[in-house]
Amino acid sequence: MEKLNLPTYTFKFRNNNKNKVELFDIVRKKYVVLRPEEWVRQNFIRYLNQEKGFPIGLMQLEKPLTYNSLDKRSDIVVYNKTGKAIVLVECKAPHINITQNAFDQIARYNFKLKVKYLIATNGINHFYCRMNYSAESYSFIEQIPNFGDL
Repeated sequence: MEKLNLPTYTFKFRNNNKNKVELFDIVRKKYVVLRPEEWVRQNFIRYLNQEKGFPIGLMQLEKPLTYNSLDKRSDIVVYNKTGKAIVLVECKAPHINITQNAFDQIARYNFKLKVKYLIATNGINHFYCRMNYSAESYSFIEQIPNFGDL
């Protein structure tokens, strides 16, 4: 898989019975097929956990969401210790540019969750936003805060 703009992490891999490579997902606690977007997601999970202190137990992957009667799935949702969603992450494959469409997608997912931080990443470029609901705005920030600072 492609080298990402994230620290290097160690993963467990295996070949499944369909001769596809899988890696072990530490959040879902199972092996998943290794695709480019999944590679980004798994690396970003490790980044949030190992670099930013986000507990694995407070992460949910592919959370089902309904928007305009359409069933969607968010890539990563992180909760605080009281169970409130606080971070929403949209992952794209490394060859997919992060465009306005990615931000529109994550904003649609956030209509119900109302998280404080939005992240869009393709593993190469990472965009972090802090939401301000009272002012109905958001601002780009350099980094996502450490979990202990949220």
